[in-house]
Amino acid sequence: MFVIMVYDVGEKRVGKVLKISRKYLYWVQNSVLEGEITESSFRRLKYELDKVIDEEYDSIIFYTFRTTKYSNREIMGIKKGGQDNFL
Repeated sequence: MFVIMVYDVGEKRVGKVLKISRKYLYWVQNSVLEGEITESSFRRLKYELDKVIDEEYDSIIFYTFRTTKYSNREIMGIKKGGQDNFL
């Protein structure tokens, strides 16, 4: 599956969340990661993040897609990160 992850977490936890997330997904820009991931890796990612975040304060949103076949990605401005061969 393809996942886009967007997060808004407390300053103290940003580094930890980013470090965990980059093990599974590609960093795109501030607070946004994306990439292909297996179901089991997706469950591990959420499990690891759950141990770090404060559910009363932090927010993580996952957009999941079965395939990227019908998707299009357009960048305006500078390209910040991610995988060079996206589609």
